[in-house]
Amino acid sequence: MVNIRERKVGNEEYYYLEHSVREGKNVVKKEVYLGKEIPKDIDKIKKKFIFDLYKEKWFSVFDKIKSNYKNEQKIMPPSSRVKAKETFAVKFTYNTQRIEGSTLSLRETAKLLERGITPDNKPINDVLEAEAHKNVFYEMLKHNGGLSMQIVLYWHKKLFERTKPDIAGKTRTHQVVISMSKFVPPMPAEIDFLLNEFFDWYKKNENKLNPVELAALVHLKFVTIHPFGDGNGRISRLMMNFVLNKFGYPMFDIPYDKRDGYYTALERSQTKKEETPFLHWFFKRYIKEYKTYLK
Repeated sequence: MVNIRERKVGNEEYYYLEHSVREGKNVVKKEVYLGKEIPKDIDKIKKKFIFDLYKEKWFSVFDKIKSNYKNEQKIMPPSSRVKAKETFAVKFTYNTQRIEGSTLSLRETAKLLERGITPDNKPINDVLEAEAHKNVFYEMLKHNGGLSMQIVLYWHKKLFERTKPDIAGKTRTHQVVISMSKFVPPMPAEIDFLLNEFFDWYKKNENKLNPVELAALVHLKFVTIHPFGDGNGRISRLMMNFVLNKFGYPMFDIPYDKRDGYYTALERSQTKKEETPFLHWFFKRYIKEYKTYLK
């Protein structure tokens, strides 16, 4: 439990947040200075204090996931690694497209991408975008450069050039709204500035932040800018996996049937302008997804 502690030094009063955490066999008190008065946003500060404390534990878990994943990859036959990547590509394509409204089932997506069998009575755009997404996914895996606006525009162009050529590879010049969300994306006039700010932030933090945190923030920050007329979620999830793959972590697939929690976490972070809700959701889901590497 987080407590507010008052300390007197002479005639002055100072306030601190205090919380006890277990480190191995020891219990250690952690604290953060509040000031001479208790801030009005104390609840927000408490949540961030707790989150920052637990991030340290999460990061050690992420390191273990990476280590065991890397060891598994070393002993897997090459053909098995190829198959595992193909399986992930199908599921990732299905889920990321389904979240955005695709009507293709997982089985239809698998038959299309693995065997070239086009499903009957389904919108052609759903088929074309599923095929394009798989191709972009593999191009993303092969990309040896950094994360830049140039490569993101290229991925967007390849994703939509056969279905929405008028917006493919172009940032939007019109205002957009997000269905069933309280969050209102930035105005078109703000996009160039926000994108420059985003890529500057990425370059400064690429080798400073834990890669799982970096991947989550890349997704959150980019989708919040919402620079495209369509495909912001898909591109931001590709960028997320680019970061994870680059740093040797297993990639992350957000299941369609878990979309409600995903949407809620995104919206809370976007409307409150706080990263914590989405990071908290992301970290918990990532660990749950790869709990087999923690045994």
